[in-house]
Amino acid sequence: MDQLTTPDPVARAKALGPELLAAADEIERTQSFPEPLLTHLHDARMFQLLLPRSVGGEQVAPGTYLKALIEIAKCEGSVGWNMFVGNSAALIAPFLPAESARAVFGDRRDACAWGSVNSQGAKAVDGGYLVNGTWDFASGSRQATWMGAHGPVTEPDGTLRLNERGVPLIRTWLFPKENAELLDNWNPVGLRGTCSQSYRIDNLFIPEAFSSTREYPEQRREPGPLYAFPQQSLYAVGVSGVALGIARGMLEAFRELSMKKVPRGRMRLADDAIIQAGYSRAEAKWGSSRAYLLETLADIYDAADDVEPIGVPDRARTRLACTNAIHASVKIADWVHREAGVSAIFPGSAFERRWRDMHTLSQQIQSRSHHYELVGKVQMGVPPDVFF
Repeated sequence: MDQLTTPDPVARAKALGPELLAAADEIERTQSFPEPLLTHLHDARMFQLLLPRSVGGEQVAPGTYLKALIEIAKCEGSVGWNMFVGNSAALIAPFLPAESARAVFGDRRDACAWGSVNSQGAKAVDGGYLVNGTWDFASGSRQATWMGAHGPVTEPDGTLRLNERGVPLIRTWLFPKENAELLDNWNPVGLRGTCSQSYRIDNLFIPEAFSSTREYPEQRREPGPLYAFPQQSLYAVGVSGVALGIARGMLEAFRELSMKKVPRGRMRLADDAIIQAGYSRAEAKWGSSRAYLLETLADIYDAADDVEPIGVPDRARTRLACTNAIHASVKIADWVHREAGVSAIFPGSAFERRWRDMHTLSQQIQSRSHHYELVGKVQMGVPPDVFF
């Protein structure tokens, strides 16, 4: 059986490794995924792991998704990031009418990209919404076939649509990619290959059938324990997978470097007791944070209801394990980058791009240290002041 079509998604991800490594420089330079790599990513169904089976997706357990994502990001961080974003966007499918979900995600090469929530949104009109505005950070927009936008809804009388907490409800609108004006403005320090550019929508009508909200997990059309996890929880799992993957790639590259590098005035890195101890600590940090996250996800997934979403305590557990994995990965990347010396400072090295990618990832909302405070509130029995 072809490695890209084996039933095991982790094996499929691992099989893409050599091709990802070979394309890394081109992805960084062009901010796009070359062929035949993009076709092979679709053949391996890397953008369909969280998509419902009813739409032709894999609908894998969160732990399996995490393992596959680590294998991809280990070799190329930007591809891992866009894989996480594409799978996260597919989590809107259980909240759409079945026909709409199939229209957006039904083909193997279909993928959706969208930007972060802002104050721009849509006006409710007969049969749907008129959407206007500019959104940022549309990771994967160059690979996408559909796009989306999130924002508040203005009713015909000019008032904002509110949720049960009395704050503006955030809705999502989906539309074919050609209806958006893509703005070529992605020039960050790292994750350059994601091409997380901005886009503009001008008075675009979106039918009600291609709109939904992510605020009510209990309203999903699809049953099953995977979709008992709120989208924000699985977003955090995705960022954790990319972080752990980048850290894994840096550790493996450093071990290879240590076998041959002899810094001036010192012994071979692999023979240096300080390096040996530091490396083993980094391995323990990586392995323990990965194991903690996998165990947390498995415990919650195994106990999850087919209909009811997981409760706040389990959302907090997921958040804690994800934040821990991200922060551990950043520390590992910093240790490797420092101990690799000048071998880590030049473009094209096994360390320089990964280090920039990691520190770009570390600025994303899923990486905030503030999550520890929010989780601590839940653990101490204090009601959280934000929606998990």
